[in-house]
Amino acid sequence: MTRPAAIAALLAVLAAWPGLAAAQTTAPRQKAPEGAQVYFHYPLDGLRVPERFTVRIGLRGMGVAPAGVAHARTGHHHLLIDTDPGPPDQPIPSDYNNIHLGNGQTEVVVTLPKGRHTLQLLLGDHTHTPHDPPVMSQKITVYVR
Repeated sequence: MTRPAAIAALLAVLAAWPGLAAAQTTAPRQKAPEGAQVYFHYPLDGLRVPERFTVRIGLRGMGVAPAGVAHARTGHHHLLIDTDPGPPDQPIPSDYNNIHLGNGQTEVVVTLPKGRHTLQLLLGDHTHTPHDPPVMSQKITVYVR
């Protein structure tokens, strides 16, 4: 059997394993402590900012841990730019509109084109999935000059 065929066979066996697929898709979301909050230190709602600026993030009631590190009452930040949060039981996508701060950063430099933009913060657990209930900021608007 060739190596690709052996890998395909192994994946087929794992996919057919009773309960394995269900266990992977129905993992319980981490609980968020009551009163946990994520918020913007900078920028603030309505602010005019340069094309390149630093977003500074605050967190109350929880700690920060890098992606992949599973500790209760912790998570890592995601900056949502010009988009809405996705389904709360699904991992946060990683793309231009969903910036992952997976190393535990509490600030990030962004460059945006001139005009109006919305920003929102969303905390994700070790798998990039929002907590239960989601810990997210209010959406703010900034104007890039």
